[in-house]
Amino acid sequence: MHETSRDRLAFMVRALSHRNYRLFFAGQGTSLVGTWITRIATSWLIYRLTGSAAMLGIVGFAGQVPTFLLAPVAGVLVDRWSRYRLLVVTQVLSMLQSFALAALALSGTIRVTHVLLLSCLQGLINAFDTPARQAFVVEMIEDRQDLANAIALNSSMVNGARLVGPSVAGVLIAAAGEGWCFFADGVSYLAVIASLLMMRLLPTPARGRDQDVLAELRDGVRYAFGFAPIRSVLLLLALISLMGMPYTVLMPLMAGRVLNGGPHTLGFLMGATGVGALSGAVYLASRRSVVGLGRVIPAAAALFGAGLIAFSASRSVALSLALMVVTGSGFMVQMASSNTIIQTIVREDMRGRVMAFYTMAFMGTAPFGSLLAGALAARIGAPRTILVGGCACIVGGALFARQLPRLRELVRPIYVQRGILPQIASGLSDAVALSEESER
Repeated sequence: MHETSRDRLAFMVRALSHRNYRLFFAGQGTSLVGTWITRIATSWLIYRLTGSAAMLGIVGFAGQVPTFLLAPVAGVLVDRWSRYRLLVVTQVLSMLQSFALAALALSGTIRVTHVLLLSCLQGLINAFDTPARQAFVVEMIEDRQDLANAIALNSSMVNGARLVGPSVAGVLIAAAGEGWCFFADGVSYLAVIASLLMMRLLPTPARGRDQDVLAELRDGVRYAFGFAPIRSVLLLLALISLMGMPYTVLMPLMAGRVLNGGPHTLGFLMGATGVGALSGAVYLASRRSVVGLGRVIPAAAALFGAGLIAFSASRSVALSLALMVVTGSGFMVQMASSNTIIQTIVREDMRGRVMAFYTMAFMGTAPFGSLLAGALAARIGAPRTILVGGCACIVGGALFARQLPRLRELVRPIYVQRGILPQIASGLSDAVALSEESER
């Protein structure tokens, strides 16, 4: 390898130079493989037990609606509590939930009701875990210049797991059944728990507030939805999660009925999505600055939508695999770019609450999309349902692109204030002063 290639690789993984983040990356990466194994196993279990598109949607709804309902309050508590300790607790609870699923499945007593209840429990845990994990990234990265790279590496970690997990799940389901998938997921949580316990963290000041929880929640809502750049990013992400992401709950139907495959086909399709997502993460990790991501967000939304539309029309496994690569890349770039911009421009005292709203947009709207997609697929079929979702994503991207010039002007003073952009115009100093005043 040439020296320039080594330098380039080191640049793309520069966030790993931070010890705590390096531990987190290794532990969470292992755990996420197990999480994806469980996701595929759960979908296939419900499909095997019921054969119902609507039930797939209901289970998806049950697993994610607690996040939508509780994330706002959880965000306030994430701004108050130790994010580190909260993560240790949520990871232990998630491990116990996976072992409960495994025990029921391996004993042959598991029923749809059990899956629904345990999915609700995991959704409750995720309501606290996801915003805490997003906000905790900042505490693991000593040099804020590496924050965008850490977020991109997080995305590569998630989607590397998406590549490996579904493929392993397809083989494991066929060979041993869903119960061993759940057991493997439970064991994988030991890696992330160990990585958290090995971290060396500086003491953080108490984040207690004199206001009550509802008052702080109102402050968070006013801040996030009163500032157009954050509001627009969140709304587009919510639309894509509502209309586009539910294709995942319909994948067993696409694999089994449309493409005439089985669990292996499902695993390969989800793995292809992971390949695309991983390539998108590599692209983001190679970027030198957050500048320009505003243009990337609507382009990636359109790419995601176009991939879904083409996939809905495909009846070939090979073509579908190629289209899943495109789809996975578009969604990952859109989601991670949104995360990066929000984490870059958000006020520190609002980080937990804003990341809770990000969690609502990313994960919280998905249950309603799952419910809608399941009901719609029962009436018009899975392919047409996916087609409708793809069209909605393209329209959302176009609307965001129209607002982009105005959003850039609002974000520019923050970028100047934080040293991301040079202060090239004297008028910007006044804008920065106004921005600082508005934050007080």
